[in-house]
Amino acid sequence: MFRQLILFTISISLFSCATSNASETQLEPKQATILNLEQANRLAQLPIDCINTEFPNKLNDVIGSADDLKTPRELHPAFYGCFDWHSAVHGHWSLVKLLKLFPDLNNSAEIKQKLLANISKENMQTEIEFFFGKYNKSWERTYGWAWYLKLVEELHTWDDPVARELETYLQPLADLLVERYFEFLPKLFYPIRVGEHPNTAFGMNFAWDYAIAVKDEKFQSLLKEHALRFFSDDKQCPINYEPSGFDFLSPCLEEAALMRRILSDADFRAWMKGFLPQMQNPNFEFPVGKVSDRNDGKLVHLDGVNFSRAWSLAVISKDLPEYKHLELVGTQHINYSLPSIVGDSYEGGHWLGSFAIYALDSY
Repeated sequence: MFRQLILFTISISLFSCATSNASETQLEPKQATILNLEQANRLAQLPIDCINTEFPNKLNDVIGSADDLKTPRELHPAFYGCFDWHSAVHGHWSLVKLLKLFPDLNNSAEIKQKLLANISKENMQTEIEFFFGKYNKSWERTYGWAWYLKLVEELHTWDDPVARELETYLQPLADLLVERYFEFLPKLFYPIRVGEHPNTAFGMNFAWDYAIAVKDEKFQSLLKEHALRFFSDDKQCPINYEPSGFDFLSPCLEEAALMRRILSDADFRAWMKGFLPQMQNPNFEFPVGKVSDRNDGKLVHLDGVNFSRAWSLAVISKDLPEYKHLELVGTQHINYSLPSIVGDSYEGGHWLGSFAIYALDSY
């Protein structure tokens, strides 16, 4: 459930538009509440508006010949909207998640029909063929891979006939992406520690969740082996350097969230004391990432970093009393960015709703 979503200290509606200038101030939580149906309907409108919006579009693929010059919908008939492939994928995830939580969501029958129309057997055959293209073996590695597995995980854990049909069509590509994790991780000598798409820890976090949900023990073992290889000896992560100007992920917190997933409580406590010792301080402060211009597709990434920090902090603090205070830090980050994502420009609207939903569902 959505727990501990915070009311704001402003009198306007929860999802009203906030100003987008540099003087924006952080909103403090006032009291806890639960996401209601009205609010869920507002969040659902973002992916509804974008999953079938073909242009503008950033394909980000290699053109091998004139035969590759096709429209986004021709190349990706399932996931052609929302500006880019991975955003289309997690736009579909958003609708699945909200339908699971709120069966009475507005236009739920229409939304299910949209999902079934996009994620058809024929469309998914075209999608999987793209991944076998000569230049596409590393395409969307590992950010898009991870969100795709998150979508399949969400369907796998949804007891609904529509979910079973969609999961059947999506599973072959999920199986291929798992195979590509097995090919890629052993060859990756050094983890990628950036705040954008290639971040190794993020790609492994969502993959781990999928492996747990579908009970793929072999995949779990692979992820744990390489997480330990990449991160077990890390010390004193320079979190005070974060965020960089375009970050939508926290390199330090994504790594910590991954280690929280794979380590026992005792082992994680010991590791965390060396990696981020300051976070055990109940007075730990972590300023939000401030956005100066939400019409700039890169600068608006910092709203994303606030949501992703919040979901990582929720994982890190789970069932560990000495880190309980991090939940408040997470809600402060949500409160800063949440008022701006509905009614905002397409630069943020095509993806930030998914980040907000995932962050809110973590509490």
